[in-house]
Amino acid sequence: MEAGKKRVLLIVDDTEINREILTEIFKDEYDILEADNGQKAMKIMKESVSKIAAVLLDIVMPEMDGYEVLENMNKENLLHKLPVIMITADTSVDAERTSYQKGAIDVIHKPFDASIVNHRIRRSIELYDNKNNLEKRVDEQTRLLKKQFLVLKKQEEVLKENNYKIIESICTMVEFRNTESLYHIRRVREFTKILGTTAMENYPDYGLTSHRIDVIADASAVHDIGKISVPDYILLKPGKLSAEEFELMKSHTTRGCEILKMMEGAQDKEYYETGYEICRHHHEKYDGKGYPDGLVGEEISIAAQLVSIADAYDALVSERSYKSAFPPEVAYNMIRSGECGMFSPRLMNCLDLCKGDFETVLQRTRDNDIGGMSKYSKMFS
Repeated sequence: MEAGKKRVLLIVDDTEINREILTEIFKDEYDILEADNGQKAMKIMKESVSKIAAVLLDIVMPEMDGYEVLENMNKENLLHKLPVIMITADTSVDAERTSYQKGAIDVIHKPFDASIVNHRIRRSIELYDNKNNLEKRVDEQTRLLKKQFLVLKKQEEVLKENNYKIIESICTMVEFRNTESLYHIRRVREFTKILGTTAMENYPDYGLTSHRIDVIADASAVHDIGKISVPDYILLKPGKLSAEEFELMKSHTTRGCEILKMMEGAQDKEYYETGYEICRHHHEKYDGKGYPDGLVGEEISIAAQLVSIADAYDALVSERSYKSAFPPEVAYNMIRSGECGMFSPRLMNCLDLCKGDFETVLQRTRDNDIGGMSKYSKMFS
């Protein structure tokens, strides 16, 4: 509303004397628009809704009565923009109840008392102004919050992507020291996702979701990060490790957690907590004969269980300093028979269902990895 410009009242009444009385009451404070029936009133409201401060509406009128006007205003989405005060000689409870039910904000009875009418109209307009201003501020704040949320969401996605790339780079260097394929981390990630998806579809009590599986698969990259602290003479030893050497090798689980702990503040909380579980417990076994904590059964998180199977499978089908690669079918049978330690029977059922998908991933990455360590040589030459 421009400074100094009066606001507008729309007076709707088929009796001219009533319109004149109301106009006389409000002419000094408001500009007045008049309509002698409901149809004219609807036309004026549609054309001038932004200018009108309130509508004074008679109930009994020809062509379209006051109740019908309220119904049409509701259909045209005008009731929430304009306060409607009914003006009527009907003092019955039914008339008031119907007026309020159809959306009127107040009811004023004829004959009019100027001071009462003026006060109630002003109050109704103030209430609607406050409501509309509040709604406007809420809408503006909501839009701003949505915009900020989208910006933060984008930043979060970028941070997660950068975080994953940093962790993957560190872990790739670990694999390079371990003379393992460049594709080990990526295969473990894919195996984990395939196995997790199969578990989600067949065992809903695990509580897995697509999002949760993505987090577990991404966090699987850190499973062997602790190997960076294992001496080369142990990590690269072609023969069987001594008892003392094996104890040092086993420490890569807890050493890895120490490394992750140092990077905690730079990581997404869910990613960090999942990676920590995987790093510490991916060598735990279902019968309690794993390390470092000797967890039993479902004490081992589903994240660690999934990665444990994926890692064991890839270790078997990959060439290492101490062994040749096993064919996929042999690797599958070794895991299934318990030669690699005991795994969850339910996850073994899932492995049965998805072992073909494992073999597809393995073949694809092997086709891309012809030359094995030569890829690393080119990267670091």
